[in-house]
Amino acid sequence: MASNRLTIAILFCLGTISFGTSGYMIVEDYGFIDAFYMTIITITTVGFGEIVPLSGPGRMFTVVLIIVGFGGLAYAAHSIAESVLEQVWSKNAERKKMQTRISKLQKHYIICGYGRVGQAAAQYFTEHGIPIVIIEFSDETCEKLKEQGLHYIQGDATSDENLINAGIKRASGLLALLETDPLNLFTTLTARELNPTLRIISRSAESSAEQKILKAGADSVVCPHATAGKHIAENILSATGHMPEIITSSVAMHPQWVDIKEGSSMVDKSIAELTTKMGRDIIGLRRQDRDFIHPDPSTLLQVDDKILILEEGALEEELIEATPQKIVIVDDNPVIVHLYARLFQKAGFIPLTASDGRKGLELILEEKPDAAVIDFMLPELSGIEVVKKVRKILTYPIKLIVFTADEQEQTRKNALAAGADQVVVKSPESAEVIDTVVKLIRNKS
Repeated sequence: MASNRLTIAILFCLGTISFGTSGYMIVEDYGFIDAFYMTIITITTVGFGEIVPLSGPGRMFTVVLIIVGFGGLAYAAHSIAESVLEQVWSKNAERKKMQTRISKLQKHYIICGYGRVGQAAAQYFTEHGIPIVIIEFSDETCEKLKEQGLHYIQGDATSDENLINAGIKRASGLLALLETDPLNLFTTLTARELNPTLRIISRSAESSAEQKILKAGADSVVCPHATAGKHIAENILSATGHMPEIITSSVAMHPQWVDIKEGSSMVDKSIAELTTKMGRDIIGLRRQDRDFIHPDPSTLLQVDDKILILEEGALEEELIEATPQKIVIVDDNPVIVHLYARLFQKAGFIPLTASDGRKGLELILEEKPDAAVIDFMLPELSGIEVVKKVRKILTYPIKLIVFTADEQEQTRKNALAAGADQVVVKSPESAEVIDTVVKLIRNKS
């Protein structure tokens, strides 16, 4: 509608100029250049003098031209402004509408980058009815996403704001599929800080970048070119009967059905909870002779159910049946909290966090975890005070580890005297804390 009005306004202006030029050529016998010039200065009301003094009919014609020309310019200006504002309002309205739709999603997946790999991933999710949100920078690509009816955020995938708007706090996983390895690395790093328990898979163009992206927080890294090349090589070798031993002996992912028996710790557990607990994706559920592919994460398991899991070799029964152990992390540094929460989660624990000594003490007393990692220097209550109060109140053998940057022996002695089981000095080797906790819990009587 606005474009039609704009077209009419432009045609009206051009018609007015033609009318004025022709009129001056006829009424005042001007040449084309003089007539065109006179028309322009008349309809724009710039106030320049006449080229040649006008006759009576010429002045009457000029009056008519001023009225018609001024009206045409006003209409054109109004149409242009209206067109621009309508586009701005329309985009804002579309953006708000899209954000409202995204805010209602739960347990969805975020795809960063809509290149060839991103399109293939999005198509697979869509075909299986799995909700997704795509973060893409390109205007042209976003128009295609709009036409396809997909949820999308236009902007930089490394931006905290865009990831939050995409619902990263509620998402089940994120695919970093941008064009370059540095972008995927920064996206992974940002996403991991925003959601320490999020499942992240990243694309890598160069194998040399894999370790860097893994250290940034990715759960796994896929190199499409290497994967495709290996698959092609395996196919041709298999077809020609020259499959080498190194390939045939490689570990493959096998689907395995697991029975939910009476007394199993999996009974009344949700699919999402069990997926986190085992560190394996549940791709199928069999209940009363009915099969469900990619079951709803909120589904609670029942006795006699069967779940289908992709597993490398045999699935260890004790891994499934073991109740995940709780770890409380008390530290006022959010970066350290996010880092160790993720590391403990990957090690099979349920991490719980607090940002000061008083909240940490309350959390430990309420949750009664198997172990707690407590920073030495904390607001409200120091790490030493927290350890003393925990030992005074709780009677079960909870393991307490004090985390400190102070390397003095007296600090270590004070922490042990207060009731700490171990004192770990902060270092770049974050795995030391994880190893210490695991060893303490395994040796717990």
